[in-house]
Amino acid sequence: MVIKSENCKTEDRENMRGGDGVVKMTHFVGKDELLGKGRLFSRITLEPGCSIGRHVHEGDSEIFVVERGCPTYDDGGTLVEAKPGDVLVCPAETSHSIANNTDETVDIIALIVYA
Repeated sequence: MVIKSENCKTEDRENMRGGDGVVKMTHFVGKDELLGKGRLFSRITLEPGCSIGRHVHEGDSEIFVVERGCPTYDDGGTLVEAKPGDVLVCPAETSHSIANNTDETVDIIALIVYA
């Protein structure tokens, strides 16, 4: 199976999880393609000043790979400055948030899998 980039569903989420600005999401696949193992596999774009608010992952874990830019990751209350290539993991039953506090666009790949 090949899914062409122009066929990926996109959506804008305003104030995602209580964060700031509009978060652009490009969904690579839907839940069906994740075969019951997860609920999201997407590119998340954060323009300067945008963020995803702090929230707890209940029953699932989220893994990010930073593609572009240097986001600030709230790792359960500890702020970490990430860079391209870094992998950020939010295990089940823990909290996190992510923000773009820079002047450049941030792109991250996100995968949410069930615990």
